[in-house]
Amino acid sequence: MLRTLTGIALLWITISSAFAVDIVAHRGVVFTSLSQSQVRAMFGMRQPKWPDGTPVKVFVLADLHAVHGAFCKEKLDLFPYQLRQSWDRLVYSGIGQAPTEVASEEEMISRVTTTPGAIGYVRKVNANDPIHTISVQ
Repeated sequence: MLRTLTGIALLWITISSAFAVDIVAHRGVVFTSLSQSQVRAMFGMRQPKWPDGTPVKVFVLADLHAVHGAFCKEKLDLFPYQLRQSWDRLVYSGIGQAPTEVASEEEMISRVTTTPGAIGYVRKVNANDPIHTISVQ
């Protein structure tokens, strides 16, 4: 049993580390970089506004999506289940909401493009995508 769990964990780490993930935002968002703590707070649904006061709208992929796993590890230094636990605490306590889940990276780009204040992530941003990337310091 332990060998199986270890094998699954190693496979997940191998798969998720095969992706480079970009954080993306709506073109109206003026910020091009954020600290890791700001990104954690936004995706953890604890920071409802951008530093300039604009409301944040967070989009994420499904918990088991490989890009979501890579995003959690690369950008947040968390496991996906840890992020899910923080959302569940907010929702079940009645003090917050979970982010909006999208089905694919294409839908992520579409929703971030059309939603002012939106933030999300994808494997790679194409030059013609109508969004911009945010670096994590």
